[in-house]
Amino acid sequence: MNMKRGILLPGQGAQFEGMGRDWCEASAIARETFAEADELLGFGLGEKCWAGAEEVNRTDIAQPGIFTTSVAILRVLESQGLDLAASSVCAGLSLGEYTALWAAGSLDFADGLRLVRLRGEAMQEASESIPSSMVSLMGADESTARRLAEVGSQAGICSVANINAPGQIIVSGELAALELVEAQAKEHGVRRARRLVVAGGFHSECMRPASDRLSAALTDIEIREPRVPFLSNVSGGPVSEPAVIREQLGAQVCAPVLWEKSMRWALDAGINHFLEPGPGQVLAGLLRKIDKDAEVDSAATPADCAS
Repeated sequence: MNMKRGILLPGQGAQFEGMGRDWCEASAIARETFAEADELLGFGLGEKCWAGAEEVNRTDIAQPGIFTTSVAILRVLESQGLDLAASSVCAGLSLGEYTALWAAGSLDFADGLRLVRLRGEAMQEASESIPSSMVSLMGADESTARRLAEVGSQAGICSVANINAPGQIIVSGELAALELVEAQAKEHGVRRARRLVVAGGFHSECMRPASDRLSAALTDIEIREPRVPFLSNVSGGPVSEPAVIREQLGAQVCAPVLWEKSMRWALDAGINHFLEPGPGQVLAGLLRKIDKDAEVDSAATPADCAS
C-alpha cells in the first residue's frame, strides 16, 4: 500500500526545559547534531536548553534549540529507515518552516541554524524595543478575530497572527491594543481571550525590524528547490521557487501564519497520515481540530520510536 505521509515541524512554543536531552542520551546521532550546532553557534546550545525554563524560553535560545532538536530527531529516524525524500509534504509552523525546508532538502543545516539564531535574536530585540504580546481567542472564527484586531488597532499595532485551527486563532500587537481586544472579546462572542507567554508581538508589524534583518541575511543563503512539496505559512499552499521561498521567509515574521489553510491543502491532496518529530506534540492537537480522522505519529521522545 502506497501511503501518503506528511512531515509536520513544530515552532516556537513547543520548547521546554531539557528538550533534546533524552535524545542525546539515547543516540550518538543526536549528540553529534547538538555538537555540530555548538560549533556553529560558538556556545553550548544543549546546556542553554537544559539550564532552566527562563533560559530555554528566550526567543534567541528557543528558536535554534527547537530547530536543532527537530533535526536531531529526524536524523535518528533516518538512521532507522525513514526516507524524508519519500514524504508527500513538509510543513512547519512559523519557526518550523526552517526545519521543514531542511527536511525537504532545500536548506543546509548550517545555514538553517544560523538563520534561526539570527531570527531569534532579531525577534528578541524587536520585542524588547516595542512592548507587545499575543492573545489567543478561544472559540473565535477568522472574521471575528479580524474585527477584534480592528478594535485593537485603535490603540496601536494589532493584527491576526495565527489561524491555526477552528477556534484557535491568535492576534498580536502592542500591549495597549491587546488590552482593548481582551476587554471587548466577550462582546464579540469569544469564549475566552488568553494572553500568551511570549516575548513579543510575533507575526505583526511589531516585528518589522526583525523582518528587515532576516530578509537581508537571506540574500546570502543558498535555497534549493524542495525535493518534496513544501507548504508556506504565508500563502497556505505549496511553494517551490527558491526566490519566492526566500521572500516569504522574510515576510513571514510579520505576516499571519495560515496553518489551517496549509493543513487543509494537505488533507485535500489525500494526505491524512503525518509524522511530528519533537519537541512536543502541539501540531497533532491542532490537526485533530481540523480533521479528527487525520493520523499523527509522534516522535517526541526516543520511547515513541522504540521498535
